[in-house]
Amino acid sequence: MTSSTSPVPQDAATLTSGERMPLLGFGTWQITGDEARRSVLVALDAGYRHVDTATVYGNEAEVGTALSESGIPRHEVFVTTKCPPRNTGRELETLRKSLDALQTDHVDLWLVHWPAGEGADVEMWRAFLDARDEKLTRSVGVSNYSLRQVDELQERTGTLPAVNQVEWSPFLFDRSVLDGHRERGVVLEGYSALRGGTLDHPAVRAVAERQGRTPAQVIVRWHLQHGVVVIPKSAKEERIRANAQVGNFELTEADMHEIDTLGKA
Repeated sequence: MTSSTSPVPQDAATLTSGERMPLLGFGTWQITGDEARRSVLVALDAGYRHVDTATVYGNEAEVGTALSESGIPRHEVFVTTKCPPRNTGRELETLRKSLDALQTDHVDLWLVHWPAGEGADVEMWRAFLDARDEKLTRSVGVSNYSLRQVDELQERTGTLPAVNQVEWSPFLFDRSVLDGHRERGVVLEGYSALRGGTLDHPAVRAVAERQGRTPAQVIVRWHLQHGVVVIPKSAKEERIRANAQVGNFELTEADMHEIDTLGKA
């Protein structure tokens, strides 16, 4: 992980494919229609170079339009989308529809959006590996998987996910989960970082006051310093831009510890 003096962080994780995945991404869940297009354009203009979407979000076409309209070369933006488990047996068809909507010939990361049951959806995972081999996606991963399910994929196919995207925030911090992913070489990505009352917690607000930052900036920075990918989302331009302005300060060890203790440290 690298540090930066730029207001927008350049920190990235190296995936098993060798690809670099920016630790800061822009999430698009629940942003649809032209609002999605405009929000992604603002995010790209603000310096985000990682955009996260999914088939079930219903906004891949708008995300694709924004990527095209931005004028930013495709190779400079890391694009993630996800396939719902109900599309088992139609994985490649699903991905090709996503690629058409996104106006690209590949995504950088394709995720199984969630496991269909207690198992790890091994057959879907095999189709994901085929898509990677066909170069429709550069890396493959999962979302909402437990470490046991991640291990099942390794045991059954010999291939671990590059990334596991899970709900993650100071309230959900669990050192064993973080360490478990690191031990396996799986990048941990968090979503819903700014939900659930974290922005109003006294400890987070105290750190923000000491740092002269917003609570949201503190939480985003906390993710980065743990090496966890974070994808804050907003449809408000001011918040989109502010959430990215976290590359020119660092939380102290005491700050990190104080926030860690809000979860299962």
